[in-house]
Amino acid sequence: MTLGGLVLLFVVWQVWWTDVESDRAHAQTVSTLEREFREASGDVGDAAAADAEVKVGGDAFAVVRIPRFGSDYARPLVEGTSAKELARGLGHYVGTAGPGEVGNLAIAGHRTTYGKPLADIDQLRQGDEVIVATAGGESVYAVTSHEIVRPSESDVIAPVPGDPAAAPTKAVLTLTSCHPRFSAKQRWIVHAELVLTRTRDQIALSDNLPAPRVEAS
Repeated sequence: MTLGGLVLLFVVWQVWWTDVESDRAHAQTVSTLEREFREASGDVGDAAAADAEVKVGGDAFAVVRIPRFGSDYARPLVEGTSAKELARGLGHYVGTAGPGEVGNLAIAGHRTTYGKPLADIDQLRQGDEVIVATAGGESVYAVTSHEIVRPSESDVIAPVPGDPAAAPTKAVLTLTSCHPRFSAKQRWIVHAELVLTRTRDQIALSDNLPAPRVEAS
């Protein structure tokens, strides 16, 4: 085999193996977070205080679910968007809004390698849900639109996307990832708006409701 062939095989192996390792690590982090959420909600009455308790240390602080990507899709959300942080899950742009807050909750993620949490970002459609769970509860966003921009167009993560000078009046979410796949020439951007928030108590109540009965005709 030629040197070029060996290099190609190594690259393919490296891409595959980072996905395997990252998927395993992401699943473990999600499991740990969900346990911490349950414990925090049992000990802390205030939702904001519960969130702050889990955020200590700048570690993963939320779990993101996107049903369009599968019923078992769940990825940790960590603070920061450096290469090191994006290897650990989805990254929250520092300084942007938190889950459920007025402003823009901006999130970045890999489209290839390191678990590729946003591999299928281009498959999201209007109305699709993005669910962000924290110790305080869940914030549910509905996709409204997408766009493709240059990497330098940072106004997509402004409090009001596309209008950095404007003051935000509603809670929105922005997902960003590289485009096209295996390239960093552009960014695929998905915008969503907050449609529902649920506290841990409300989640527990709905989970314990009996399933509706289907009457015989």
